[in-house]
Amino acid sequence: MGLFDQILGAVSNPNQQGSLGQLGNIINTVNQLSNQTGTNPSTMQSVVGVVGNYVRSALQQKQATEGNEATQALVNEYAGTSSNPQAVNSLFSPNIQQQVAQVASQHTGLDAGTIQQLLPVIVPLVLNFLQSGANTQNPQGSGNSVLNSFLDADRDGDVDIADAMQLMSQYVGR
Repeated sequence: MGLFDQILGAVSNPNQQGSLGQLGNIINTVNQLSNQTGTNPSTMQSVVGVVGNYVRSALQQKQATEGNEATQALVNEYAGTSSNPQAVNSLFSPNIQQQVAQVASQHTGLDAGTIQQLLPVIVPLVLNFLQSGANTQNPQGSGNSVLNSFLDADRDGDVDIADAMQLMSQYVGR
């Protein structure tokens, strides 16, 4: 099952944290970022996709060194829809932050400095998206189907948070 299917499963499963309201808040925040930067939503979703790829790498490294529960704890701690510079610093060194901004800029044409300023909002958004699969009874457990699907590097590499966000945007009608 792909990431989008996992997210839909989490939304429809009362034992998982995902809800249409949560996903709508994420989409609304992405649209607000688009308005603030004067870009279209698809450009901002592309920025989120590039950032999401770096988040995946950082979380995969954390999972490999500290385990599933530590990775889930980080997602739970920093997931949100508001600015949180600590979320960025918990995943990326200053050099990686600059690299993320440069790569996103190359992919979208948006100024790298602007992207770097948006990272404290985008990183918690990505983590919020991933939190949707957490168990409502035991959110610290490792049974987060969305996070596990996102981090599963052994699959076909088809996991892209920008594509999943675009599909969710269409699904929730925003």
